[in-house]
Amino acid sequence: MAKKNRKAPRRDDELWKGALEEVFDDFLRFFFPDADELFAMDKRFTFLDKEFNKLFPSTEDSGKVRFVDKLVRVPLKDGGSRFILVHVEVQGKKGNEDLSARMFRYYYLARDKHNVSITAFAILIDDVKGYLPLPYRDEYLGTKLSYEFNTYKLLDQDEAELRKNPNVFAVIALVVLLALKNKNANDQDLKRMKLDLATELTKRKVSLKKHNAVMMFLTYYVNFENPQMFTTFEKEVEQLTGRTVPMTVKEILVGRAVNQAREEVRLELQLEALEKALEEKQQIARNLINKGISLEIISDATGLSIEELAAL
Repeated sequence: MAKKNRKAPRRDDELWKGALEEVFDDFLRFFFPDADELFAMDKRFTFLDKEFNKLFPSTEDSGKVRFVDKLVRVPLKDGGSRFILVHVEVQGKKGNEDLSARMFRYYYLARDKHNVSITAFAILIDDVKGYLPLPYRDEYLGTKLSYEFNTYKLLDQDEAELRKNPNVFAVIALVVLLALKNKNANDQDLKRMKLDLATELTKRKVSLKKHNAVMMFLTYYVNFENPQMFTTFEKEVEQLTGRTVPMTVKEILVGRAVNQAREEVRLELQLEALEKALEEKQQIARNLINKGISLEIISDATGLSIEELAAL
């Protein structure tokens, strides 16, 4: 019987965000062998998610293509308050907008705001062999610009090398690499793969928080076709590693959804208040216009522009 073509890995922002935030020091050590000499690892990293979202609001296309962007303030080791920014983008496929152009736009806007050095990473989790983004280049009338950034394509990585790497980020890379290599795996094969990765994770001596974040990633990055298989997997993980599977992504998503709903209600109430205040200003302006008061005076009194008053 032919194997059912498994759905593409779930590309949930929560998985990548949770994993990156918990193992970001390992992420830096994975890509920079001298990270402990460069960065103040004992100080707190600042994740500028809210600021990033304001600088780069999602578009309809980017929402389909871009799964997670992180802008992180990383303190330098040479003392004082000096820091750099680390920009990480995880992308699963090419969008309508060129990745290199977008990475450059992120660079110059963040650089303009903070005026510090930035290092950027594009983590490519697509399944297109041979695809790598080119550096961003622009040239006009003798003026030239070139922007290059770090790229890490999971499909091109060596499984054996990742298994030998003691860094816990290597397990995250293995999860994605094996998911790409085993798209058509049935539930039994997928369970064996996940148990193998759980064993790889236990070989890395990490904190419980890091273990849970990576375990959550490998558990949910690709889901079983049969939901009951998760219960079997959970029991076998406990037998194999002595640890249970951490809180489910569903619980996290529910909690985030509740918080998002509260924020939406708060914003809606603010919008209603602003609309009501505007209506009151407009009514006052109409009354003053009917009394023959000049538009300039009404504008000063209400804060409405001359154009807005003329349209009433």
